[in-house]
This record gives sequence, structure tokens and C-alpha cells, in this order.
Amino acid sequence: MIGIVFIVFFICLVLAIPIAISMVFGAWMPILLDAPGISGVGYLIRNAFSGADTTPIIAVPLFILAGVIMAEGGISRRLFNVFAYAVGKRTGGLPCAVILTCLFYGAISGSGPATTAAVGAMAIPFMVDLGYDKTFCAAIIAVAGGLGVVIPPSIPFVLYSLATGVSTGALFIAGVLPGIFIGLCLMVYAVWYCRKRGEDKARIAEKVDEMKQSGFFRLFKDSFWALLSPVIVLGGIYSGFFTPTEAACVSVFYSFIISIFVYRSVPVSAVPRFLRGAVKTYAPLCFVIAFAIAFGRVLALLKAPVLISDFVLNTFDSKISVLLIIVGIFFLLGMVMDTGPAIVILAPILLPVVSAFGVDPVHFGVIMVVNLSIGLATPPFGLDLFVAGTLAELPPMTVAKKALPFIAAFTIALLFITYMPALSLLLLGRS
Repeated sequence: MIGIVFIVFFICLVLAIPIAISMVFGAWMPILLDAPGISGVGYLIRNAFSGADTTPIIAVPLFILAGVIMAEGGISRRLFNVFAYAVGKRTGGLPCAVILTCLFYGAISGSGPATTAAVGAMAIPFMVDLGYDKTFCAAIIAVAGGLGVVIPPSIPFVLYSLATGVSTGALFIAGVLPGIFIGLCLMVYAVWYCRKRGEDKARIAEKVDEMKQSGFFRLFKDSFWALLSPVIVLGGIYSGFFTPTEAACVSVFYSFIISIFVYRSVPVSAVPRFLRGAVKTYAPLCFVIAFAIAFGRVLALLKAPVLISDFVLNTFDSKISVLLIIVGIFFLLGMVMDTGPAIVILAPILLPVVSAFGVDPVHFGVIMVVNLSIGLATPPFGLDLFVAGTLAELPPMTVAKKALPFIAAFTIALLFITYMPALSLLLLGRS
């Protein structure tokens, strides 16, 4: 029966049926075949509504709204100016400044595509004007944009918490060091690339000198409120001053105040447009989450987690091999499936499996999110590839070819994160 559910689900995906509807068809099969324990269509509907009716899920649209406001408010440009000022004249300095901007902007938006769009719209024209290859610029944005779902606050971490019951705050804290480590790995390749291919040092130095003419204090003053945003959100969660869901609300009000009243880069009249944009972005995701939870509960009634756990425990005898297989599965899955549905469907099934081998639930959440974030930049359906390709006016596959070394660096970081739990658990005091 479980095999039939997945076969119908994947056939629907191949036929380009929307993923939420594909899950409905898959979950409907046990009802049609009179599987024991599933009472009827009403069961699916009740579980879909109960899945969407939870407090943690409120954080998702709020973080989306905060990201929309910050993007319109020019926050990414101010962050980039600070990092370009600091490291711009060094070899590979400007590509590293782009990666650092993605790191910090990810702590505002919580979304990979949002980070790619906000940073890429500003950074790609800037770097191309200084002589960098356009495809290289798009590639670095496409891959570094994936940091937006690793650095907290992260929407995929909220979804993992929703699916498994693991603390959202613990997941946010656990994502900090892995996100920084991934950023460092990407910067190492960026510096190597620029050292090998060369840069237009004269043009870069001229541009950085223009920034420095106004002085660091003035630049820092202009960027201070942008830099303070992740400090407020993460500091509040880490100190226990507010919950992750409350942090999402704080993030929205902070972005409103800074963009409208401090930087005055956004008119008050634009607020309704931001609300409509956030709703349009979140509404499809909400349906996917609701049906994914119903789909997962049908699988639970069919004892899929138990069967998969027994199969893995009887087939593999070490944590190393189990994690390697799971990483490989997620890597392939990330190429064809969106991060949200993959987490909501698979996390409850696989968490008992890895827990049997002594893997911490928080650590597994980090592995899962980092793994699937690579899929945002991998063909054929990597969303960040399409965003970066559109910004650079390049075909996504052209960007993908140039992104392969960055993806390799990201993957190396993933393996370190997978087999070094301390990277995820150190700030939680569990290492």
C-alpha cells in the first residue's frame, strides 16, 4: 500500500500536476482501496486543516513579509556597502562581500529565493560594471542565496519544527555556525577563482575609494539599522526574550519602522502592496504544508515510518553509512522538489530512523535543511538558478554550469556539518 501511495504521488509529479494536488491523489489511494484505519475523505480534510492551524506556522508569512519590506527598503545595498568597504580591495574581496551580504540578509529574510533576488538585483550589475564575468556573478548569487534558508531565522527550520515538534529556537541557534562555515567554504573558492582568472584591480580600487571618501563612520551610520536587524531577532530568541513566532512579528515591525521612518526608502502607500505580495507568496505554500501534513499522517497510519526504520536498521549497521545514504537521497530530491514539501513529508518519517543511530534531532534538522538548500541552485528545477538567471538575463542552465564549483564547495561543507555534530550543537551546549 505504501508503495502505491508513492508511485501515484511521483506519477502525478512527472505529469506536472501541482505538488499539493499530487499529495492529495497519493493520500487518496488508501481510501479508494479500503485501507484499515483511514475512515474516508473527511480524515484527509480534517488533517489538512489541523496541519495548517498551528501557532509556529504563523512565523512563515511574517518572515516572508519582513523580507519583502527589507528588499524594497534597500537593506541589501547598505549591507553590501559595509562589506565592500571592508574587503573590496583584497583578491576576491567583492565576491566575498556578496557572500557576506547573503549571510546577513538571510538573517532577515529566512528565504533562499528572497535573498537571491534582493542581493542579486543590486550586486550583479555592480560587479559586472567592475569587469567580473556576468555568468560568474549570477552563479555566486544563485548558490550563496541558499544561505538564506540556513542562517536563522529560516522558514525551512520552522517547517521542520512544525513537522517534528523539535524546538524552533534550538534549530535557529544550531543553524548559525553551519551557515557561517558554508559561507567560508564559498569564499575560499571565490578567492581562488579570482586569483586564477584575475580581476580589474584598478577599477575595483577606484570604486572602493569612492566609498571611502565619505568615511567609514558615515557608511556605518547609514548601514547601522540594517546590521542591527539580525542582532535583534536572533538575540531576542537566544536570550529567551521572545519566541521564534514572536520574533517573526518583531521582524515585521522592525522592517516597517526602519524602511518607512528611518531610511524613508519606502512610502506608507506601498504597505498594502507588500501585504498582497506576502499573501501571494505564502498562500500556495500554506496549501502545500497543509496537504503535506495530511499526506504524512496517512503514511503514519500505514506504518511507513516503522517499515522504513526496520528496513534501514536491518540493512545498515553504522551511522556513517545511514547518513551518507540520506544525504544522497536529499541531494537528488532537492533537484526536483521544493524544500518545504520535502521537509514536511520526509522529516517525520526519517527522524525515528536516524534517532535509532543516536543522531540528535536538531542536528538532523540542520543536515536536512542544508542538504535541501543545495537543491535551490541545482538543475533542473533549482529556484535560485531561475531567479539569478532572470536578473542576469542568462539561461538558468548557463548559470548552473558556472555554479558547479560553488555547489561542490557547498557540498563539502555539508559533509563536514553531517559528520561533525559540534558545528550544529556547540551553541546549544550539546557538543
